[in-house]
Amino acid sequence: MAYKAHIPYGAYWSTPFARWQGSFANLHSVEFAAHVTRQELAKRKIAPETFDYGVLGITVLQKHSFFGLPWFTGLAGLGHVGGPTVMQACATSVRVLATAAEEIETGSARTTLAATCDRTSNGPHLYYPNPKGPGGTGAHEDWVMDNFGCDPLGGHSMTQTAENVVKRHGFGTEAQHEVVLRREEQYRMATADGNAFQKRYMTLPFEVPAPNFKKTVATLEGDEGVSTSTREGLAKLKPVMPGGTVTFGGQTHPADGSAAMILTTAERARELSRDPKIVVRLHGFGQARAELAYMPEAVAPAASRALAQAGRTIKQMDAIKTHNPFAVNDLLFAKETGVDVNKMNNYGCSLVWGHPQGPMGMRAVIELIEELALRGGGWGLFSGCAAGDTGMAVVLEVGDA
Repeated sequence: MAYKAHIPYGAYWSTPFARWQGSFANLHSVEFAAHVTRQELAKRKIAPETFDYGVLGITVLQKHSFFGLPWFTGLAGLGHVGGPTVMQACATSVRVLATAAEEIETGSARTTLAATCDRTSNGPHLYYPNPKGPGGTGAHEDWVMDNFGCDPLGGHSMTQTAENVVKRHGFGTEAQHEVVLRREEQYRMATADGNAFQKRYMTLPFEVPAPNFKKTVATLEGDEGVSTSTREGLAKLKPVMPGGTVTFGGQTHPADGSAAMILTTAERARELSRDPKIVVRLHGFGQARAELAYMPEAVAPAASRALAQAGRTIKQMDAIKTHNPFAVNDLLFAKETGVDVNKMNNYGCSLVWGHPQGPMGMRAVIELIEELALRGGGWGLFSGCAAGDTGMAVVLEVGDA
C-alpha cells in the first residue's frame, strides 16, 4: 500500500550521538531536543504554524517528562501543537512514525513533527512508596541499569537473549566480530570526506550547549565515543557472560541524542522538501513478538509484515538498515531472509554509533533515505528488535516526483 503521509526530502535531522557520560550527559533530553528542533526548523525556514500535530518518543524518564509532547512543542516554539508521547523501547522511533502517518491517513492532521530523544546517562533512580511494606519501605529501581539487566517476565538480561539465539542458531564469537569489523568499515563511509554523508542530515560541527542553553560549552565534529576495533583486539575480549559468546565488542553502547522528522501530505511535502524532485513515500509498517528471551528473533518477522503491507519482497529492497544491539541480530536476520550480511547497514547503524533507545531508529530511517537518494532512488527497509522480545519495521520508497 501507499500511505498518504510523505516525508519531505531533507525535512529531518539528528544530533550526533554521544556515548553515555559524555558531552550530552547533563543535558535534559526533552529540553535538548526542543533546542535542536528550534534551530533545525529555523535553518530550513519552516514556520511554526506549519504544524498541526506532533508525536514525541522517549524511553528514559526526565524531570517533567510527564508533560511529554505538549511540553516539548512548547519549548520548541510550537505551543499550539498537541499530540501523544510514545514509549516502546528500541521500537519507539518506528512506532512514532506509524502514529504520525496514521493521523495523516485519517485526515486528522496535515503536517506532523515526529520527534525522538533519550539520555541514558545519569538515568533516574526511582522509589515506589509502599506504606504497608516491611517497615513502611517501598520498591526502587535504577531506570536504565535495572531494565537493561532484567526483563521482568523472565528475569533475564538483554545479553541473555542474544546468547539464547546463539545457542539455537549457532553463531560463534568470531562470526560476530567479523560483523563488527564490517559495520565499522561501513560507518567510515559516512565519516569520509569530512563527514560528508552525515552532513546531509546532521549539523556539523555540532555546538554542545550548556544545560541552561545560554552558551556553547563544546563542539563535536561527529559522533562521540565510537570505537575503532581491530581483529586482534576483538579476539582478546572475553564473553560478557560465563560460557557465552557475546563480547563487549560484539554489542552496542548506551548513548545520548535526539532525532526528528516531518511527515505531511504529498502536496505539502513538495513545499517543504529540500529538493521537490525527490519524493519519499511510506508503504508499510510491521510488528512482531518473538518467544520469551529470544529478542533478536523478532526482527525478521517484523520486516516480513512490513514488506507484506508494502506488497514487496526482501529481494526488492535496494537498501536495508537494522537495529543491531548485538552483532548476532544481523547474523540471524541474514540467515532468515537470505540477505547478504555484508551489504546491509551501509553508512552506519546502532551497533557502531550507539543506542539511545528513542532516537536510534529515527536516525537509521533518515540514513536509509539518504542512502537511497544517493543511489538515485529505490526501496528501503528498516527493522529492529526491542525490549519484551518485540520488533517493528518500516518500508519506504525514495523516488522521482
